[in-house]
Amino acid sequence: MNIHAIRAIYQFELARTWRTVLQSIASPVISTSLYFIVFGSAIGSRMTQIDGISYGAFIVPGLIMLSILTESISNASFGIYMPKWSGTIYEVLSAPISPLEIVIGYVGAAATKSVILGLIILATARLFVPFTIAHPFVMIAFLALTAVTFCLFGFVIGVWADGWEKMQIVPMMIVTPLTFLGGSFYSISMLPPIWQKITLFNPVVYLVSGFRWAFYDKSDVGVGVSLLATFGFMLLCLAAITWIFRTGYKLKT
Repeated sequence: MNIHAIRAIYQFELARTWRTVLQSIASPVISTSLYFIVFGSAIGSRMTQIDGISYGAFIVPGLIMLSILTESISNASFGIYMPKWSGTIYEVLSAPISPLEIVIGYVGAAATKSVILGLIILATARLFVPFTIAHPFVMIAFLALTAVTFCLFGFVIGVWADGWEKMQIVPMMIVTPLTFLGGSFYSISMLPPIWQKITLFNPVVYLVSGFRWAFYDKSDVGVGVSLLATFGFMLLCLAAITWIFRTGYKLKT
């Protein structure tokens, strides 16, 4: 394992975050704070509790997950797309670095940024609503697992995209709508029976539900099922990345 190569890629990507801290950290934190003000304070004050939890506290895991999903994809896709766009990817590919080390460097840095962002949003949420964390270690583990999984997904998107517009299609047109419809702001038990069954085909439901369980010991879907769904999606992303490096898809051509 070439630790020096991994460290070089990892530190370079993290350094870019601190150079663009307003865009990378401040912007999503401010956006999420606005959600807390509108939904948690304004709307939440007029809504009853959900599963015995105040509405403001109920949406905390969903809002954190919304930011984690979008930022993980954005960070990882941008991280690998920039070398492709500038042509420096060929220097990385010709260096004595294995595909595994390349992925660890880029995905590790993107996941680190996402976890830091999630923890900052978690701390910011305390300014707006009181909440508890029933299983803090499970919460951290689930946060890290989700960040790594969707950074792998973002890596695939960054390789696939051949333009700046394509990098925005999946996060904006697919991931964000699925997150809003995945129980971030409500419990799927509040839906009519037919829509509850349809919603179970939304993969984000399992992420939000499992993460909410770590906070309040309550979830729409069993935490075991949520973990299996997340690991399953991670394996799909790893399989896609393995195929990309074996074939050189959009990396060597």
